[in-house]
Amino acid sequence: MRRAAPILALLMIGSLAARAAVPADCWALRKHGHAAQAQSCFDSLTQSADAYNRAEGFWGLQDWEQAKQQFELALKQPKSPAIWRVRYGVLFHERFNNTDALKLYEEALQMDPGNAQAYVGMAEVSSDGFDSKAGEYAAKAIALDPKLADAHELLADLELTNDDTDTAVAEADKAIALESDALDAMATHAAVELIADRPPDMWLAKIQAINPGYGEAYVSIGRQLELHYRYEDAVTYYRKAIEIAPRLWAAHSALGIDLMRLGKEDEPYKELELSYNNGYTDRATGNSLKLLDSYKNYDTFSDATTILKLDKAEAAQLLPYMQAELHTILATYEKKYRMTLPGPVQVEVYPNHDDFAVRTTGMPGLGALGVTFGEVIAMDSPTARKPGDFNWGATLWHEMSHVFILTATNHRVPRWFTEGLAVHEEGKRSPEWSNRATPEVLLAIRDKKLLPVATLDHGFVYPEYPSQVIVSYFQGGTICDFIEAKWSEDKLLDMVHSFAHMQTTAQAIQQNLGVSTEQFDQQYLAWINQKYGADAAHFDEWKDKLKVLVAASEQKQYDTVLQQGPAVIALYPEYVDDANAYELMAEADKARGDAKSEAAILTAYEHAGGQMPDDLKRLATLQESTGQPGEAAATLERLNYIYPVKDEDLHRRLGDLLYAQKQYEGAIREYNVLAASNPMDKAGAQFGLAQAYFAVGQMDKAEDSVLGALETAPGYRPAQKLLLELQKTPEKTN
Repeated sequence: MRRAAPILALLMIGSLAARAAVPADCWALRKHGHAAQAQSCFDSLTQSADAYNRAEGFWGLQDWEQAKQQFELALKQPKSPAIWRVRYGVLFHERFNNTDALKLYEEALQMDPGNAQAYVGMAEVSSDGFDSKAGEYAAKAIALDPKLADAHELLADLELTNDDTDTAVAEADKAIALESDALDAMATHAAVELIADRPPDMWLAKIQAINPGYGEAYVSIGRQLELHYRYEDAVTYYRKAIEIAPRLWAAHSALGIDLMRLGKEDEPYKELELSYNNGYTDRATGNSLKLLDSYKNYDTFSDATTILKLDKAEAAQLLPYMQAELHTILATYEKKYRMTLPGPVQVEVYPNHDDFAVRTTGMPGLGALGVTFGEVIAMDSPTARKPGDFNWGATLWHEMSHVFILTATNHRVPRWFTEGLAVHEEGKRSPEWSNRATPEVLLAIRDKKLLPVATLDHGFVYPEYPSQVIVSYFQGGTICDFIEAKWSEDKLLDMVHSFAHMQTTAQAIQQNLGVSTEQFDQQYLAWINQKYGADAAHFDEWKDKLKVLVAASEQKQYDTVLQQGPAVIALYPEYVDDANAYELMAEADKARGDAKSEAAILTAYEHAGGQMPDDLKRLATLQESTGQPGEAAATLERLNYIYPVKDEDLHRRLGDLLYAQKQYEGAIREYNVLAASNPMDKAGAQFGLAQAYFAVGQMDKAEDSVLGALETAPGYRPAQKLLLELQKTPEKTN
């Protein structure tokens, strides 16, 4: 039987006087909270004649450059063992250099293919990027050395991240059985209890008995809480980590980043700067500081229910659309989810995708469009992407669904359900925003890679193949579509309530739908097969025929394109991405001068979810030329959800169309956005705005706008004429 860890540590302290210290002694002293003795131990190692011991000593003293130099000397020695490379790799990993860490682990395995600790190192590197290989490497380490407690501790953490609580607990128990001071395994146990809304006190007491200052346990717990949407709870545990270990800079960084996710600025900057200035210079910390510095370039617009943070250069062009859409979303979801949010929602919109990416650091399974942290949303601006790649409206409806569902469940909801419901809500807002089956999805359906609903969360965190996250979003969304179609949309809200009461996926499905998860999977897969089975089965045929169609288009064989295009679309009607048959046929119709057919195929493209601005503008032109101004305006309105920035042609055309149809408020919006975009025809923009204001009786604003037009172009006759009319008007209204 193993003795208690504190007794062993005390015996070790006494024995060090009788022999020279080795690195394991020093690290054990630190692990058990004997800081002064550990410091002396590491210092003694730096005086060693052995370069490897000196490297470990300088590492323990946090003199990382000296440690690296000594490791380099050690590795140059003939027959330097593989474990030295592993240890050097661990140092690189701790100092935020995974590339060199991975190289060293690979070198170690070339020297010693059975080195379990090298596989633990590779698992840690992979886990940083939520790579499914992390679990494979940890399992390989355990297979090579079943008594390696570190491997069991790491696997426990990975499995909890992946919501496999039973396996996480089992692996943590194995680690503790092997080493009674397996503090990280105890932290996993504590996190399991907290996630299940049970007190973690027993496990925290065990940790404190071994090392009262082991703040790393609280950081680990905080990270797991964060990964399970419990951002406020994570803050609590990061603060606890700092309280017991004030110089644990990783905790200061984690606290700063989590506070940023909750919409704070001043305290995050203080915490991040403190950690960075003390050597914790990982990319997340440095980039977050840069992002906070960039906030001076943003304007904030607040009302009773919303806070919008927009880049100053595009705020005037985005605010009219985003603020109005936010209010529409709030009204819709309050009615649908039968609840009101406790406070305003903050939406941060980043024109630089790298800035948005900083906000998602360390989070798994996230699309690259938006992310929600409680009542704070961060998302790309349309200008962060190529026109046509991104629909900000769909993203905002998606993320706002998360805000409501996280609030309704007190942040206790499976990942698959909140993501799936958000995808479902995009389609409810607009059929053109519906969940489309991408080629990756069709291949997953064909190859039977869809996961059982009970384990669907796994597809978001450590994906087993490159497109699994995309497939999992689709599957979650279509599961919610299926529940609505078979049982009613009310059942989705019932499931929200079940998750709020801490029910599992299996329990929520059984209680609300009356079937087991196995029965549900059978019914769902039959439904999916009915919708997409034929498309998936004919995927290769579609791909081959599309290649032929593209080649014919490139060779201007337009008759071939028009003859074969409908069959290609019939094989896979939801495909509207690069080189799709809709666009190829539209190009052929245009070359043939068949405006009616061109408009018809572009309309089909639009309704299938196509959103390339040039195609939609072409459609609007065709609609307008055939006497369909309402349809033309509706088509251009769609573009405001795709790329409303830096497009004066869009806003001028739409403003004119709305004005002609006496939709003056919409025209005012468009002309205001046009004027804010610094157009080439500034006078024309101001004149259009003046006319619209005049039409609704806002004479003062009309006069200001017409004077603005004349200031730019003094001889502008229409503006002069309108000014005379304004001066004859007996009453002016605001």
